[in-house]
Amino acid sequence: MHLTMNRFRVIPGQEDAFEAMWKTRDSHLKSVPGFVSFHLMRGEIEDGARLYASHTLWADRASFEAWTKSEAFRAAHKGAKSSGAMYDGPPVLECFDSVQAIEAD
Repeated sequence: MHLTMNRFRVIPGQEDAFEAMWKTRDSHLKSVPGFVSFHLMRGEIEDGARLYASHTLWADRASFEAWTKSEAFRAAHKGAKSSGAMYDGPPVLECFDSVQAIEAD
């Protein structure tokens, strides 16, 4: 498994708009080979910004890398720059490869 995580700092008062943007966009993820799951997580307010993280789980790193070069990726991120006013800084991408997995029975 391969996990990609984008961390966002959202300006207070912009949370509803940020969440609506994510909930209404067509991510195109379900059509991408190797896609497993996606979660948008809301965190606490820290240093004057609401924290969010998007977690996308992939079958492997190659599947994620193929997604970033695909037409589906370009379509999913079309217009992303227009929402820049709601952020307190750019998103931070982090990538992780699984070294152990424990799952519920």
